Order: sequence, then structure tokens, then C-alpha cells
Amino acid sequence: MPAVPAVPAVPAVPPPTGREVLPTGDGVRLRARLRCLRHRSVLVPLTAAVVLVAGTGGWYAAGGGGRSTTAPGGDGSPGEGVAPLARSLHLPWPREGQASVAVEGIGSLGTRGEQKPVPIASVTKVMTAYVILQDHPMRADAPGATVVADQRAADESYSSVETTAPVLAGREYTQRRLLELMMVPSGNNVARLLARWDAGDEKAFVAKMNRTAAGLGMRATTYTGVSGMEASTRSTSADQLTLARAAMKDPAFRQIVAVASVTAPGAGVTFRNTNKLLGHDGVIGLKTGSSTPAGGKLVWATRQKIAGADRLVLGVVLHQRAGTTPAEGSAAAHEVSRALIAALRAELPAAANRA
Repeated sequence: MPAVPAVPAVPAVPPPTGREVLPTGDGVRLRARLRCLRHRSVLVPLTAAVVLVAGTGGWYAAGGGGRSTTAPGGDGSPGEGVAPLARSLHLPWPREGQASVAVEGIGSLGTRGEQKPVPIASVTKVMTAYVILQDHPMRADAPGATVVADQRAADESYSSVETTAPVLAGREYTQRRLLELMMVPSGNNVARLLARWDAGDEKAFVAKMNRTAAGLGMRATTYTGVSGMEASTRSTSADQLTLARAAMKDPAFRQIVAVASVTAPGAGVTFRNTNKLLGHDGVIGLKTGSSTPAGGKLVWATRQKIAGADRLVLGVVLHQRAGTTPAEGSAAAHEVSRALIAALRAELPAAANRA
């Protein structure tokens, strides 16, 4: 995997006070210092929990009731059961919601929580980015194609109901910078801009997303929008695991989700990555999400040396502290993920040597 250059961290902009905030988005911060305009995120009602998943292969461990399930399988392909070495691990699985973990070249380490199609909020943007990169491939470190921001994307730059990132109508942006603005601060307006640029309109792009999902074998997934605002966009952890594996094969995608901060050109605003685990314990991505109804969720990717090989480990926690504030849910998802990663780093090498 190409090394991802370190990006200097910048101070996070404090959120506005005096109100409860959050959408399908991922954090609260001032969106611009232009003419006193600022971005605010507020509650966006969803009807069910949001699934976030991680995986390096098409590992499938379906089940519910808090149990890890096993199915016939082989070497990281769909249908693979829980890897034998998982039995010797003592992972701190969350007591609520869902969680899944898998390791490149080893397989699934298990799944906890009921698996059913549920709204996936901002994790939707993983598929949006994947389709964009399939249609417009980029080399590692390359800027990609040139995209001109339209008036709609500019008008949607500052919203009271969703997370956005400032863009200026008529300004040229690189494909890479727009993908960063979509994935790092979770800009919904940028996701829609990229969809229109790629397919002419959002409806046509959503059709591409669903065709891509079907092609990847994501049978329980339905996309109805490109940003995650729509509660009708639903998937399962198994399907999102398949997508995560496919997306992380792309060097440009890996670089984008590992970016620590991104500046909106012409707006003078720098956003930190909403993934607070990034840069710690080998974490190199991947996507956050939170809302009051769905709770907090985090798809994470980390690198770890196991049995002499550098392995990609992917995990997901979702539906943490649902019904509380987005900040509480997000904090819980980060904490559960941090505990899982710490346990894996402590136990997985020895377990692999015993296997």
C-alpha cells in the first residue's frame, strides 16, 4: 500500500453553542468565516439505526442476538466463516448496536448485533466516492479531473439542516479536493455536486450506485440518495463490508480517507477529519457518522503487523447511544472502536502465531 503523506493537524474549530446539533453528518464546526456565514448541523430525523461496516474482504458473518456466526467459506470471500483464531481472542465487543471486524488474509473475526437493512447515513458517501473513482480513475497523488462548481452546490454550502462544505459557483476544483471535502468533513452538497458532474443528475447517479452494489453482490442494499440524508438508503453490515473491501483496493481512495485535514479553496476554512482515531494505532481511515435516532457509528481501517505480514484490519461499530445527542453517540462509537483496535493490537499477533 502506498504510504500516505502526513498532513499537519490544524486546530478544530469549536462548535456553536446554545443548541443541540447534528444531522446525518459527522461533527459540528463553523463552516466559513465569510460575511458571518457559518455552517450548522441540526437534527435530521431517521427512523432506524445506521449501519457502518468495515472489512478488507467480502467476509460475511451474518447473524443477530449478540452472537458471532459462522458459515462455510475460505480465504476472505463472501460466505467465509469466522476465522479459527478468533476463538482465542477476547475482544471488547460493544454491549449495544452492531460491530464487525475482519482482517486481510485471515478473515472475519466475528459480528455482534442483529444484522438487517437499516439506514446508513453518511456511510453512503463510501459508495458515492467508489462510483466516482470507478468512472474517473485517479492515480495515487494525482489531482484527477477538473470540476466546476455549479450554483446549486454554492447555494447549499451553508445549511441549517445538514453538513456541507463551502464551494464557490464557477470555480474550478480538482476531483481529489472535492472527494476530500465530501469524505473529511462529510459535505453533502459536494456529494451531490459530484453526482451531477458524473451522471448529469442525481437520480442517474443513484441508479449507478445501485447497479454497482448489485455487481458487488450487495443484495440487501438500496441507495436512494448520494449523501446519506435519506433514511430510505439502507444496507447491512455484510454488504458494507463488501464495499469497504472493494473501495480500499483503490490507492486514491485510501489516500483520501487518510487525510487529516482539508482546506476549502477560496473560502479560507480548514476542516479536520471527523475520524478522531485517525493517525493513532495504525488507523488510516475510514468514515464516521452520527445522528440522534441512529446513534454514533464509525467505520475504521488500520494496519497491523501480524505473523510477519503487514495486514489491513477493518472494523465497524454502529448504533451507539441511539436516542442521545449526536455528540454522545459519536463519542461512544469512537470509544468502542478504540477499545477494539487496542485489543486487536495486543492479542492478534500472538493468536496468529498460535494458529
